[in-house]
Amino acid sequence: MAIPEKTDGTPPSAPRRWARKLSSALSAAVLWPRLHLAVKAGLAAGIAFAVAPFMPGSAAEYPYYAPLGALVAMYENVAGSMRQGLQTLVGLAIGVGLAFMLFSLGEPSPLTVAVVMGLGVILAGLPRIGSGRDWIPTAALLVLLVGGHNPDTFSFGYLFQMGVGVTVGIVVNLLVFPPLHFRAAALSIAELRQALAQQLWDMGQALKESWPPEHEDWSRRSEALAAHARSVRLAVEKADASRQANPRRRLHPRNLELDYQNLRELERLTFHIQDVTQVLSDVIWAEETPFVIPDACTEPLGDAVTAVGDVLRDLEDADRERRAELLSSAEAAISALTTTLGSEVHTQDAPSAVESILVSLHRMLRVVRSAHPEAPQARAATPRNR
Repeated sequence: MAIPEKTDGTPPSAPRRWARKLSSALSAAVLWPRLHLAVKAGLAAGIAFAVAPFMPGSAAEYPYYAPLGALVAMYENVAGSMRQGLQTLVGLAIGVGLAFMLFSLGEPSPLTVAVVMGLGVILAGLPRIGSGRDWIPTAALLVLLVGGHNPDTFSFGYLFQMGVGVTVGIVVNLLVFPPLHFRAAALSIAELRQALAQQLWDMGQALKESWPPEHEDWSRRSEALAAHARSVRLAVEKADASRQANPRRRLHPRNLELDYQNLRELERLTFHIQDVTQVLSDVIWAEETPFVIPDACTEPLGDAVTAVGDVLRDLEDADRERRAELLSSAEAAISALTTTLGSEVHTQDAPSAVESILVSLHRMLRVVRSAHPEAPQARAATPRNR
């Protein structure tokens, strides 16, 4: 249960802060995706251990390797489970072969163990072996030290039971509600779009405050926005990977190409918004910046920045008419800023930074139009250097 905040304005005590952090950590630890994976891993390991004693020959003597194989193959998506399981078996086979090759050196000794480990690490650098690289020296060492005087029997049982476990893990992952991470991707895209809109609103508000503005937290968000964009890319790629070899994707279709298109759009918008953030921060607070924003332009510039933020906020949720209305309002605000900039007589010694911001605003709307062809075309042109 969440601990309620104090309402008297005093900060919470250290124990309450600690309890709240612990509660958040526990909540994060039992989120459904992780719990889902844990349940399937336990189920796969149990099934593998149950069937292991019925394997043929000497393999039945090593049943504990079957649940290990099931855990190795358990991954957050089906395609990854297949890939990881196969790579593990390849790595094990290479390690066993290495151990047999070095048995010609005699009984295990510090020298043979050192040679096996060194060659195992070298072979782990083979391309395209993936997660199997870590199992090459491990398998070789187990055959040398655990196989003892009967390495043939141990190697057969080890590889066979690991193969059984990997097979069980893949089948369980395939059949027991393999996850589709579509919702997480959609939410992350929406959250980034809102964060970008909020950044534009905050900058628009700062332009209308007395300078220097009282609110300056927006000036420190540039790297946070870039990190947010990277996390969205990871979420979309994770959703894409989750549909591969997943039978549930037929029941829950989703246009991932559109998600990638939205992602690329947001990445370009993030770049332009970072640029505006840097320009405004330098103009307001940097002492050696040779640029200014004329007083006559602060109000129309704030309106234009806010209007573009309105476009981003309702870009996906609004209908076509609403999007067209918001885009028209943004174009009108930019046109008004262009008119003010063209008619203003610049009397200050430093050059104006408004044109740089205006170019970025035009580029933002161009990104929106490329993603939404029904958007109205620009009517105002950026003033050129005279």
